[in-house]
Amino acid sequence: MGPWTTRKCEQMEKFDVLIVGGGISGLASAWWLARSGLSVAVWEAGERPGGKILSTRQQGYLTERAASMVLNFRPEVSELVSKAGLDSAKTRRRSEAEAHRYLLHGNCLKALPMRMGAMLTSPLWSLGGKLRLLAEPFIFSRGPSGESVSEFITRRLGREVLEKAVEPFVAGTLAADPDLTCAAAALPRLSALERRYGSLAAGVLVNRVLRRRTACSTEVFSFQGGMGTLVDRLAATPGINIRTGYAVNELLVRKEGWQITANAPQGEQTCYARHVIVATPAPAAAALIARVDQELSLLLQGIDYATVALVHLGLAREAVGHALNGTGFLAPKAESTVLTGNLWASTLFPDRAPPGKVLLTSYLGGARAPHAADWNDAQLVDETLKTLRPLIGLKADPEMVRVDRQREALPLYYGAYQKRMQSIAARLKQIPGLHLEASYREGVSVRDRLVRGHAVARQILASEQWSSMARRRVDDCGDATEAMAGRA
Repeated sequence: MGPWTTRKCEQMEKFDVLIVGGGISGLASAWWLARSGLSVAVWEAGERPGGKILSTRQQGYLTERAASMVLNFRPEVSELVSKAGLDSAKTRRRSEAEAHRYLLHGNCLKALPMRMGAMLTSPLWSLGGKLRLLAEPFIFSRGPSGESVSEFITRRLGREVLEKAVEPFVAGTLAADPDLTCAAAALPRLSALERRYGSLAAGVLVNRVLRRRTACSTEVFSFQGGMGTLVDRLAATPGINIRTGYAVNELLVRKEGWQITANAPQGEQTCYARHVIVATPAPAAAALIARVDQELSLLLQGIDYATVALVHLGLAREAVGHALNGTGFLAPKAESTVLTGNLWASTLFPDRAPPGKVLLTSYLGGARAPHAADWNDAQLVDETLKTLRPLIGLKADPEMVRVDRQREALPLYYGAYQKRMQSIAARLKQIPGLHLEASYREGVSVRDRLVRGHAVARQILASEQWSSMARRRVDDCGDATEAMAGRA
């Protein structure tokens, strides 16, 4: 049985796959599926595809509303970027951004050491903290399956590492509270190292040796014109039928698939599809699926989100006393109650600021201060400047200010999150043709979403007797991916 072709039939179209939500998860899934020759449609409630990802040029400064870069070590991502014709549009991280990662410590910015030798000589850690780090390979205990990040890091590396390094990482990059966050979900690579090798240090050593032979090298990059370039290229892929302003309000199971109804600019629209991918945040997915499976809907309703505010400041270079020789800094809770981190965007990538200018992006709120996003713009800017002035030697007010708010910025991997995900997967097995792909499943980064798009495409292609050519196009990529990764 070959793919369905898109056609009008009594005002109803038929697709092989209908994707609800045109954010990065939906677009990535659509891209992989379109390559196979299936008919794919994306129905997006907003007026543009891309979801939270939006690059904005203002007074010569290029700001990002959400993801600022891709940190990639997965061959699936390299494959997509190359086949989508984006290699020439990539902008790689500048060498000066690799110099330091800073941590706010004692009201000063201190370089955060990334290697064990440097950590042992760093003034960030007390003697007791350094001895505790050295003891990690000799700790043989393993925590419970629902262990929190705080419990996991304290058990393996000590309380000092948690408070000074891991807490600001979790608060700054995941907008979460490590006391509540599931370690296996938020720190999957570290958790896997303990499970496989019994020690983080031993696991890092073994992986470092194996990675030289088998894995895709790590690369940090964005694109000319910002991350919006990735979204635009995926959305323009031939074979992807994107409709904006289509707010899906009903999913119904039919004999050969699904009936999907949406409120659209031209009135109510309905189509049929063999498979449906719901690529919206969990609350919207829960509401949409309630009539299909109440238990699955309740599982999705239990996923909370953090709200984050971003303050972008454009300044003259001479107005900043700090060398800005790094990616930026993270702020532990003990040092800052509202601002969790500051990204030096113009140091990271070229063309983020006009010549002689710098662009700094601060992150405020999250689980640490959820009320901050309700502040007005002036309050957010004042709080940001109050924190930054003594740290980087600000000598003048910014010439460009932009404030972005994300009400459902990041899913919070709280509680027994892995069990929740396992329960969701089990329910999905009972509902043929329904798939869930969004940041609450297996990672919030752009890298994770591109990889998951590939995974769901393979799953769909394996589920039915599609044409052999359709299966081969995605399966060949998957086989190459597994070979490159060494199945590690």
